Amino acid sequence: MAFLFLPQVDKEAIRETFFANAAGFEHPLNFHDQGDFIVNENQAFEIGGNNKTRKQLGNKPVFFPALDDIEYNSGNTIPLWLFGFLY
Repeated sequence: MAFLFLPQVDKEAIRETFFANAAGFEHPLNFHDQGDFIVNENQAFEIGGNNKTRKQLGNKPVFFPALDDIEYNSGNTIPLWLFGFLY
C-alpha cells in the first residue's frame, strides 16, 4: 500500500528487508563489513538483482549471492524468494 504514494521505490532496500525478515526470524543476523549480511556468524550473503555477478563481489570471502528475479540456482547463487520458506 505504501508504494502507492512513493514516486520511486528502492528495490535494493526491499530485497534486503525481505532477506533480513526471512533469515533473521530464527537465525542470528548481523551486518557484514564487506557484504550485506552474515547469518549464524559464518555464512555471508550479498543481496542483489539478477544482474549481480561473481566479478562484482571481487576477492571477498565466501559469499552466497541471494539474487532477485531468478527462478533457480546456478553455482552458489540462491534465488531470493527461497528465503521466504524460512519464515
